Amino acid sequence: MTWGQRFARVVTVVVVRAPFLWPLLRGRLTRMFDAIAPHWDAMTSADRMTAFEAGLELVPETPQRVLDLGTGTGDGALAMVRRWPDAEVLGIDAAPAMVEEARRKAGGAARFEVGDARHLDFADGAFDLVAMNNMIPFFGELGRVVAPGGHLVVAFSQGSGTPIWVGPRKLRRGLERAGFEVVRDLAAGPGTTVLARRRRPV
Repeated sequence: MTWGQRFARVVTVVVVRAPFLWPLLRGRLTRMFDAIAPHWDAMTSADRMTAFEAGLELVPETPQRVLDLGTGTGDGALAMVRRWPDAEVLGIDAAPAMVEEARRKAGGAARFEVGDARHLDFADGAFDLVAMNNMIPFFGELGRVVAPGGHLVVAFSQGSGTPIWVGPRKLRRGLERAGFEVVRDLAAGPGTTVLARRRRPV
């Protein structure tokens, strides 16, 4: 791994264990992604969307309100626009330069905003589907914004070799504590993907 990739892995490990430390680390990680945003698409591998797309394929219903969390330059959001053209698709990223690249590339096909995944500015249950590709999961916030009965896709494009990666047992425990049940998990290309459903109140 490069220095930047190692730093992203360290931040992921720390923040998954102690989410309250995110404000101390967010600025440096965001600046790193801002700096590489203009070159991001050229830097990343051709198979970076394989696991993410496989996760979308597992979603059983057609969602209407969709969030691509940690959208980067917008590839995840655009994949969902192609799959569900009638859905309202929003991409959120903490790095303003990434959001600008996504807006340029999308040409209005989806909406993109700067936002903090730990404190999303949306109502409870705002989305039928939230999807993430190579993104730190803030479990409590995911459990808040996914509607009961809605779905969550968590993909890591290179499996355990992904700089931002959470091991399967830790991921499953975090999701279950946040009110999700894991529906499917599978390997896809070099990556892994998990589909989870938000439990309905009893």
